[in-house]
Amino acid sequence: MAVRTSGSVTRAQRQAQTRAALVETARRLFLDEGYGVTTLDRVALEAGYSKGAVYSNFKSKEELGLAVLDQIHAEMVTEVMESLAGAETYEGLLAGFGGWLHRRLGQPRWTALEVEFAAVVRQSPYVATELATRHRQIRGTIAEVLRSLVADAGVRLALSPEQTATALLSLGIGMGAQRSLDADVDVEAFTGTMRTLLLPPAG
Repeated sequence: MAVRTSGSVTRAQRQAQTRAALVETARRLFLDEGYGVTTLDRVALEAGYSKGAVYSNFKSKEELGLAVLDQIHAEMVTEVMESLAGAETYEGLLAGFGGWLHRRLGQPRWTALEVEFAAVVRQSPYVATELATRHRQIRGTIAEVLRSLVADAGVRLALSPEQTATALLSLGIGMGAQRSLDADVDVEAFTGTMRTLLLPPAG
């Protein structure tokens, strides 16, 4: 019986590596060339795998697209958390988040992918359900961050955490779409709105 050494790669590890490579390749192609024109054959070829390898990891192109968006969203959430982490004052929180907005909100390639993929919803109830689930999860994450700001930094909310999260996400989506077309759209409108929703500590 063969003995697996510490340096050997298990089947599960190989599959995880294959999946990661496919997601990374699909992400590059979707962002560079567009979701609609990118085929699974192209993803497999560029990643160096067979089309069968794609289907052994993803049931459909839509599922692969969701995996790409999941990766992007996770990175964005991490960046936002990092932008807030070092802030010690209310103004510091707004400045940290404002810096992220200037760097990220409305990036043309990312926003175009979001819009293009969302258009698939009209033809796919599966995608509609999955996107709705993900948006609920994002709102939930934002609401948890807001609760932490209330508990740890004394920030006061004009609305409930859930309502504030919905308002901020909706504003971000709308302003991101505008800014992807016109880089001169001022993100200070976002931070200004935040000031009406997130109030400084009392006193």
